[in-house]
Amino acid sequence: MTTSNAPVLAGFAHGTSSDEGRAATVELMRAVADAHPALDVRLGYVDVQQPDAPAVLGAVEPGRPVVVVPLLLSAGYHVYVDLTEAVQAETDRHTILTGALGPDDRLTDLLKLRLLAAGLTDDDTIVLAVAGSSDDRAVADCHVVGSQLAQLLGREVSVGFLSAAHPRLPEAVAAAREAHPGSRIMVSSYLLAPGYFQSLVEAAGADAVTQPLLLATGPAPEQLVNVVASRYFDALVVPDA
Repeated sequence: MTTSNAPVLAGFAHGTSSDEGRAATVELMRAVADAHPALDVRLGYVDVQQPDAPAVLGAVEPGRPVVVVPLLLSAGYHVYVDLTEAVQAETDRHTILTGALGPDDRLTDLLKLRLLAAGLTDDDTIVLAVAGSSDDRAVADCHVVGSQLAQLLGREVSVGFLSAAHPRLPEAVAAAREAHPGSRIMVSSYLLAPGYFQSLVEAAGADAVTQPLLLATGPAPEQLVNVVASRYFDALVVPDA
């Protein structure tokens, strides 16, 4: 870990009770640190786990700037409220909050790779599974990802939500099955890591389900590592409002 005065990269994941999910998130930030050894990379959580944002930011040396990167696929309550308030409370240092990880073409590319690994065929019907949010901006982001994936694959992609928004994933799977009788229904999991929500994806009634962006074992995907790092570096060169 560097001792320079360069801004700290503080990544904040949602948090999970899943051991596999916890390990996957730690591995992601370890991979970011390995790819950029000059950076001081720290990890916190917005829910479920500790340390939280005030604890992580409070542990940074006085006056040292911080770039807060939400390790979240869309920007909802945790970005617009939790992390925003934590950043605004840091009055004694320059603290920048970046956007969420998605939508991003690199994540869409990773979704395609997960589909191919799950055995995607030309005859399959695809439903994109997303976590969901009560924030309309986050819901809109999820539909953008669905459109990006549809364009990348050259086929229709519908969207199903696991919470807060509609249609819920089981409803979206049922609708896809009704609209495409005889077609295998494959759900593309737009979730960051294994955990409870991935179990909901697997129980939604599809014929096949992809793994989340981060796997339970193995290295973090280069696409995700690059997205996290680019959020940090872009924040250093673009003036914050």
